[in-house]
Amino acid sequence: MHTTIIPRRPFNLRVREAGAALIPPIPLYRRVLRAHRYLPVEMRSLGDDYVKAEFRRHKDVTNPAYIIGFLSQWKVYLDQIPVGPDAQRFRGKKLDPTVFEKLSEEQLGQMYELMQTTKDLWKPVDRGADRDRDPR
Repeated sequence: MHTTIIPRRPFNLRVREAGAALIPPIPLYRRVLRAHRYLPVEMRSLGDDYVKAEFRRHKDVTNPAYIIGFLSQWKVYLDQIPVGPDAQRFRGKKLDPTVFEKLSEEQLGQMYELMQTTKDLWKPVDRGADRDRDPR
């Protein structure tokens, strides 16, 4: 007689896989916005606007595979955002080249727009120009 042993943890998840578990859309949305509270003001503002626009844009999606991809990528993002004092020094991270290669034309366009927005937002202030101005 052969007995089947049923594991206590379904699918025998490893620690890394457990961290990638999906979170329902509304709680995920709220957690991302809460995580942004620790970021520098400019990054928080840009991030909050982007998160709100993306979730709004995808609220009527019905394709399960697309929904899983969307939620899993936002979960990965959430896991990468530093929290607490470290968040004030956070300046983003480079996009993995393999992910970049898989983007559609529409996604590449969105990335370009995001890049332009962030460049405008993070332009260094030329303090020397202020000193050269005539105070009158």
